[in-house]
Amino acid sequence: MRKSFYKRALALSLAAVSALSITACSGGSKKELNNGEFQQVDASEVAFPLKEKAKLTGMISYPANTESNPNNRTIFKRLQEKTNVEIDWTAIQSDQWADKISLAMANTDTLTDFVFSAGFGDSDLLKYADQGVIIPVEQYIDSYMPNLKTVFEKYPEYRTMCTDTEGHIWALPWIEQLGAEKTAIQTVDNMSFINKKWLDFLGLKVPETTEEFEKVLIAFRDNASKLQEKFNIEGTIIPMSCIVNDGGQDPSILINGFGEGYGDPDKGRHISVTDDLKVICDGTQDGFKKGLAWLHSLYEQGLIDSESFTQEWSTYVSKGKSGRYGVCFSWDVANVDNLKDWVPLPVLTADTRNLTPQNGSFTSGFDRGRCVVTAVAKNPALVCAWLDQMYDPMQSPQNNWGTYGEDDDFDIFEMGKNDQGEDMLKHAALGDASPVEVREAECVGGPLAVLDEYYGKYVTCPDDAKYRLDWIEEYYTPDMHTKYVYPNVFMTREDTEELSNLQADITKTINAKKSDWIMNGFSDADWDQYLKDLDAYGLENYLKIYQKYLDSFYSNSNK
Repeated sequence: MRKSFYKRALALSLAAVSALSITACSGGSKKELNNGEFQQVDASEVAFPLKEKAKLTGMISYPANTESNPNNRTIFKRLQEKTNVEIDWTAIQSDQWADKISLAMANTDTLTDFVFSAGFGDSDLLKYADQGVIIPVEQYIDSYMPNLKTVFEKYPEYRTMCTDTEGHIWALPWIEQLGAEKTAIQTVDNMSFINKKWLDFLGLKVPETTEEFEKVLIAFRDNASKLQEKFNIEGTIIPMSCIVNDGGQDPSILINGFGEGYGDPDKGRHISVTDDLKVICDGTQDGFKKGLAWLHSLYEQGLIDSESFTQEWSTYVSKGKSGRYGVCFSWDVANVDNLKDWVPLPVLTADTRNLTPQNGSFTSGFDRGRCVVTAVAKNPALVCAWLDQMYDPMQSPQNNWGTYGEDDDFDIFEMGKNDQGEDMLKHAALGDASPVEVREAECVGGPLAVLDEYYGKYVTCPDDAKYRLDWIEEYYTPDMHTKYVYPNVFMTREDTEELSNLQADITKTINAKKSDWIMNGFSDADWDQYLKDLDAYGLENYLKIYQKYLDSFYSNSNK
């Protein structure tokens, strides 16, 4: 077990004492915790459907304004029929989850057998592991979870990513493959889009260089009145809008062509990996400096929305839906305006032409801490066997997106047939219904795996994912010249906490200077002081920790 049985036993004893104290005050009955040792059972005891009904307890989140009782959702109704396992759920509204789950994990008397939609970070997983509140599941996966075991056998990198430095798996993952390597849908977050309708009206071509891009923005600005009249636009014309330092709405994709072409794709950590496997800080590169200076020149010319540093998402979208933007940034332009009038903006050439993919993106969508089994579970084998049903190839797409055959007006899927005449989930036409709202009303999230090979066999690819994958392959993949992205590694609790502390100052400094300098400009002296500040905040040690795990990852991968 992690560290030693002695330390585990001590943690459990302390947890039990704490729980007993709480029980004495509340008048409840104390739950007995297991010590995390593997509890083997005969496979027939967890073969579904069970001969006799069993009851387990689980904790789950649900979106506001949707069904609050999980057992009223069609997906869980069908799972109960299929398995003969009834789940007694503790359901928490999503916007209250962060606060309430930490309290729940601290009180073993009210803790459930498993936490279905935990979403725990690495430090959470290792903290709860050390406290003895959650148990390792690697042996249960091998013995009672054939669906997840099959995923791990096909893609051993996922098992590696789930395993801590001492060989234990503390949580069940969420995996969503949409493309792979440099064609994966997660390689580009803040995609840039340009208004093709405006370009055509003004007789302009889609720009390929930073110089051409600047000229296009100037043309949008100088022909504002013509654009307003032609397209009946109310409100001022905004050549380019964004939300600086805000995920998919950030404009940093534009600066990839400066310097050596790293850009700043990891807006949380500001790191990239060189072709000789060295971890660098994007925010200290010459390309970052040149790129910010160029963005400032655009801002000085009135080409960037003055609200780009303060506006909320709702304001950003409202202006976009009014047809006022020439260039915008988002995961999908349909979030901001419409599909038919816009095209992705290609990678812009400055000193070079390159797009650095997002870190962790080569293994697609992945959440290491999606679901945990707790130490209050009296039959962990049954808990894990039931959770393994979520990894069934026909079940995972439903948990992820929604289901079919419901009593209401809309379904994400309809049950159809694939080319071999086998059952296949086909995405249904939603008409005017919001895909997000339908998904939230039907899906249950939790641990799952949707693999690329499932599309066309078990499920169709969502339309919005399909056209985004096409965009990436056509506009971006050809210019992804860097070899590596930083992988999804599982660090020790000590290193995770140290990085978190270092990152707080480093990221805050980089993001603050980025906003300030795009708006107000900067001097070489400002840049030199900025580098000194980052050094003082421990940048060298910050990169050293990342480098240690990168070296270990590729050392293990080459064995």
